[in-house]
Amino acid sequence: MVRGVMNDAQPTGEGADKAAEPAKSKSRAAGSSRINPKSPSDALRPERAPGPPPRSQQARHPIVMIMNFAMTIIVVSVLGAAGLFFFGKMRFEERSHFDQPRTVLIDRGTGLRDIAEILHERGLISSKWIFVAGVEFSRERDNLKAGEYLIPAHASMRDIMNALVSGKGIVYSISIPEGLTSQQIVDKLNADPVLIGTIETVPPEGTLLPDTYRYTRGDSRQGILDRMEREHDRVVATVWAGRDKDLPVETPEELVTLASIVEKETGIADERSRVAAVFINRLKQNMRLQSDPTVIYGVYGGAGLPQGAAIKRSDLDAENDYNTYKIAGLPKGPIANPGRASLAAAANPSRTKDLYFVADGTGGHAFAENYQDHRKNVARYRALRADQKAGADAADGDAAPAGTGPGDQEADPAADAAPQPPANGGAKKPKANTQQN
Repeated sequence: MVRGVMNDAQPTGEGADKAAEPAKSKSRAAGSSRINPKSPSDALRPERAPGPPPRSQQARHPIVMIMNFAMTIIVVSVLGAAGLFFFGKMRFEERSHFDQPRTVLIDRGTGLRDIAEILHERGLISSKWIFVAGVEFSRERDNLKAGEYLIPAHASMRDIMNALVSGKGIVYSISIPEGLTSQQIVDKLNADPVLIGTIETVPPEGTLLPDTYRYTRGDSRQGILDRMEREHDRVVATVWAGRDKDLPVETPEELVTLASIVEKETGIADERSRVAAVFINRLKQNMRLQSDPTVIYGVYGGAGLPQGAAIKRSDLDAENDYNTYKIAGLPKGPIANPGRASLAAAANPSRTKDLYFVADGTGGHAFAENYQDHRKNVARYRALRADQKAGADAADGDAAPAGTGPGDQEADPAADAAPQPPANGGAKKPKANTQQN
């Protein structure tokens, strides 16, 4: 009886505690599955986010911190440089604000920074430093060329850089008429306002090729003269190589002399070869050339006949190496600088038998194979000129005495002397010159 009662009783002491633990666990388990309702305010309240995980000891190491800082600086620098690059590139390539073309002169030896300063002062660029940086980045620093440039309206800095790299500046030109003497050519070059420098020595007569020569600001007068000499040598060599082998001239210099006479006798292209034929035929028959331009050169030299003056009897009688009324054959040397056409005409003249020519009053000449026909041509010319003069005198109401006008001096009983040459020394007027033996 007693044992049975004791078996049914609850354990006490340590044993009781051990026995109670499973029961508590079961109770908590049962409680955890129970739903505890929340108030509406608690249900709407956001739950706190979990905190960051604790930093490792490696992340707090000094070397790691320094490396992180350095990387941050690098990233920021790269981003800043990229921003500056794209900003500068945009400014370097954007259109400028000026709306009219402008010129700029870059002297030889001017550096990049000075060029940028000049462009900025001229209002062509908005930033000197962006222009310098753009040129440096484009690797064109050493390719910028001196010169005078025409910058189009709204040109960008890159456009200006490309213009300076190309070297295609403003091109000027000077035209040297055929038939000018070397002194007259030098005077014309000296009068050009763009060319620089001085010409120390006048070249020999007949060593320059008249033509139109292009140049840029900063080119020298002597440089143009040197080009004229080189072109002359080149053209003469070509013409001489293709000459008629039956010519009564022995050297290229004699060919130039003959061409200079042709040049001064006519300015009409279609007549040059025929005028050349007259002198060639005379040389072959040992006739004196009797060319008035040679007489003028023998008396007045490279300066030419003074403006307003006319050839005189005393000029025709002058004894010198150029007076073809007095000497046989060609004169001592050229009397002017002939052009390509006259050189070609002298080298390959027309195949005619003409020995004479006289002005026809219309700007050209009348040619004749014999003296009788020549006299008829002279008579027609004099009659035409007399009619023209009479008409002019009647219109002016102030008639001049016959025989006092330019070109009225007679070279001989059969023909007129050469008329007054033009003031510019190069252009041709109708000639009253005749050729006879």
